[in-house]
Amino acid sequence: MDLRLPGLRALLRGPRRLLAAGAALVVLAGAGTWTAVASDDPAPVHRTDQTLAVDGVRLDTSYFTARSAGRRPAVLLGHGFGGSKDDVRRQAEDLARDGYAVLTWSARGFGRSTGKIGLNDPRGEIADVRALTDWLARRPEVRLDRPGDPRVGVAGASYGGAAALLAAGYDSRVDAIAPAITYWNLADALFPDGVFKKLWAGVFFSTGGGCRTFEPELCRMYQRVAESGRPDAEARRLLTERSPSAVAARIKVPTLLVQGQSDSLFPLGQADAAARAIRANGAPVDVDWIAGGHDGGDLETGRVQDRVGAWFDRYLKGDKGTATGPAFRVTRTGGVNSTDGTAQLRGASGETYPGLRGNPRAIPLTGGAQRVDNPAGASPPAVSALPGLGGGSGGAGLAQLSSLGLGVWLDFPGQYAAFTSAPLTRDVTITGSPTVTVHITSTSDDAVLFGKVYDVGPGGARPVLPAQLVAPVRVEGARAGKDVTLTLPAIDHEVRHGHRLRLVLAATDLGYASPAAPATYTVSLKGDLSVPTAPGVTTAAAPLPSWVWWLPLAGAVTALALLLTGRRRTAATAPDPALADVPLQITDLSKKYAGGESYSVREVSFRVEKGQVLGLLGPNGAGKTTTLRMLMGLIRPDGGEIRVFGHAIRPGAPVLSRLGAFVEGAGFLPHLSGRENLQLYWRATGRPAEDAHLEEALEIAGLGSALDRAVRTYSQGMRQRLAIAQAMLGLPDLLILDEPTNGLDPPQIREMREVMIRYAAGGRTVIVSSHLLAEVEQSCTHLVVMDRGRLVQAGEVGEITGSGDTLLVGTAHPVEGPVVEKVAALPGVASAVRTDDGLLVRLDTDGTAPALVAELVRLDVPVTSLGPHRRLEDAFLTLIGGSA
Repeated sequence: MDLRLPGLRALLRGPRRLLAAGAALVVLAGAGTWTAVASDDPAPVHRTDQTLAVDGVRLDTSYFTARSAGRRPAVLLGHGFGGSKDDVRRQAEDLARDGYAVLTWSARGFGRSTGKIGLNDPRGEIADVRALTDWLARRPEVRLDRPGDPRVGVAGASYGGAAALLAAGYDSRVDAIAPAITYWNLADALFPDGVFKKLWAGVFFSTGGGCRTFEPELCRMYQRVAESGRPDAEARRLLTERSPSAVAARIKVPTLLVQGQSDSLFPLGQADAAARAIRANGAPVDVDWIAGGHDGGDLETGRVQDRVGAWFDRYLKGDKGTATGPAFRVTRTGGVNSTDGTAQLRGASGETYPGLRGNPRAIPLTGGAQRVDNPAGASPPAVSALPGLGGGSGGAGLAQLSSLGLGVWLDFPGQYAAFTSAPLTRDVTITGSPTVTVHITSTSDDAVLFGKVYDVGPGGARPVLPAQLVAPVRVEGARAGKDVTLTLPAIDHEVRHGHRLRLVLAATDLGYASPAAPATYTVSLKGDLSVPTAPGVTTAAAPLPSWVWWLPLAGAVTALALLLTGRRRTAATAPDPALADVPLQITDLSKKYAGGESYSVREVSFRVEKGQVLGLLGPNGAGKTTTLRMLMGLIRPDGGEIRVFGHAIRPGAPVLSRLGAFVEGAGFLPHLSGRENLQLYWRATGRPAEDAHLEEALEIAGLGSALDRAVRTYSQGMRQRLAIAQAMLGLPDLLILDEPTNGLDPPQIREMREVMIRYAAGGRTVIVSSHLLAEVEQSCTHLVVMDRGRLVQAGEVGEITGSGDTLLVGTAHPVEGPVVEKVAALPGVASAVRTDDGLLVRLDTDGTAPALVAELVRLDVPVTSLGPHRRLEDAFLTLIGGSA
């Protein structure tokens, strides 16, 4: 899953050796080229791209300015996790037109920048921000507060938002920040109340590219916690020291905090903690709760960017008359637009930020002590949020529309306790985090529960889970019983007159790790449910049309049907760092098609190393094609696993970008040239043109001048080589070729053999499936032989062909006929035939090579060499028992 948020949704990014930061910044790739960016504004925006070096890491940057006299403030604009500087280009252009010098960059490990992902390591990504600020201080367009100190603001969403907060804490030259949908303490976000947020953590590491792209200590931490299912003190320390909360006392600049309500990754509590800490330092802080977030919904990109611009106008340009908006604003959902299905939004605001506990109201709950079962393996899990699957920017994400009953949630009977209020006598808007105290006893030492508050309408209306949020809690020492005060998810939700509130405490949740051992919890109430309200936050009434009430019911039915019939998404398996350099490892792979009487592939295991050309052999029905289809993520195995460079293969796995395949021919547009066909194919992948490595692939394929002719003029051999070149675009580390020599004449087959050998010679790996055994013997270094779905043998070609019962005896001179007859009559010898080089001797079942040598010496045969002699065809037929 791609964590990038369109426009605003630029996710998470972000002191290395502080003393060396300024000196280490040098231009590697020239000053770039100034180009005009088209705009409705008559003043063009100019961009220059360049690569800057910071302590051995190359940062890909873009610098935006518009024509204006004098110096101007600067803005550093960060992007989101899994993204690059290109994600924030539009916002950078708009800020440049508004009179700012804007610098964007791809953070370490993303885009074209090098280095390992450090999750905003102060010694890595945040030191990079300091170095970029040094660079801005030397630009003649940038306003300075003093030598070396530019007037600069930092903005970004999620990963880039955390970088903005951290930059303000580590660099006193930062003058204002505008972080959005980000974290204050990453340990609290991923390990809330001691519970591992496994689904989002898995998305992080998968989106980042797996362990090979992260700093080693982060990889080890993730694998340790993912395996145990429980965060440890070292994991918390590692994430906390990379969080803004670690430098809370040093963030003293005007801060605009934009946080998402549809966000199970970084919920509203993260922004609340930041607001309280920064305001305590005496800095101005405004808080804006938008409708969307990491779970989808409307990110209100245009409105938020306008507000960010006004914030910087006030605190960077010094325009005191600029209105920056209310101290607190929250977007509320008021129905669905019937024309396009988007949520209808309206804003509510207050003159002060109410926090998450303001003006509490007690809501009595009823229900006695209840037993809750934690099932073995914590399965099946309850469903609350569907991280990242809730809808796109500008649309109505499921979490955003949960207030209308359109979300997806599910609790299993026997696995939760429920306590319900009486019908409310008047409307209540909850703004903040409800709290409740309960008593918990467990049959195990620890208990893990997930708290949530439902809005239950009258009659048979389906309960609503606001924003689809849940709050986990780990209770240690629960065997003896313990009173626990639960802080439930922060929400902004109106509960109407006649509705009830229902507190649910579930033993499992899809997004989190629960104890695998079965246990029983007993839960009882110790007080009322306290819900915060914010009477000072007001909005104009917006009457809803009647269809708003029946549409949610239809949506609820549809959502429930999707939940019950759809295929369950599972978190990605963690990469194996020990296999990071291994192109392919297949372990106990099995596949049986529906309706089939036997397995197509059964418990197959083998490993392929770099530089090998592996031949996959077997008769028809051996399971070769099924194995290749599972390797390419086209079908799912029933058992076992496939790992490519340590990453488990599944449909859509990011590591598949390192794999190229040519299976059952390729289709080309006949009227286009070979080069045009390849360029068209690469553009369809959506990847940058420079990543295609077109010329290198063409050189390996050896197409020559024919590349610029129309494909309709190509011979079959040229088409095959063009198809191989297409598979090699991007120079994948693992190349899969299925019958690449079909339809080729002998000279063309020889050329194809040389193509495969040249490609593997560069340190890459080729897997070829072919029926031409003689060709496989000449081109492959290793073999895997399959028959009836099972692995028969795997190893080097020489080992497999050399294990037969026929020996070639080299002699100093030709052997005379009578001597050949004597050899053929020896014990243990089935036959002997004279050849140009000596004798070809086939042994009986009781014959051995040492015994043969002894007899040859006795007969005065001038032996100079002796070795096995068997063609691959002979070995193949022997291995499969003639079933071909």
